[in-house]
Amino acid sequence: MFSMTVNDFFLSMASALLICGIIILGVGVFTLIGKLMGKELRTIAEQTAKLAQKGITEDVAGLVGNARTLIEALNQMVKTTAGVGIFLVMLGFVLLGAAYALVLQIR
Repeated sequence: MFSMTVNDFFLSMASALLICGIIILGVGVFTLIGKLMGKELRTIAEQTAKLAQKGITEDVAGLVGNARTLIEALNQMVKTTAGVGIFLVMLGFVLLGAAYALVLQIR
């Protein structure tokens, strides 16, 4: 049978928390940098601006209203993605702090 002391248990839990914290921190940073600066989002915003400009020049009120709604939806999507990224970064730091606290408990 495999015997494990309390210190070994704390060390294994701290290692698991450290690995999870690093992974979640990396995913959060990737979400903040990669998703917010995505090419697709910029392309949609540029096309929407062109669509709104065309609606203004041709005096089509419905087209301008729909373009405005699309821009608002894009802004909300960016805010949501940023919120998720910040939450993941904070969770990663909490897990790293918990791993550090467990290592301090080893005697």
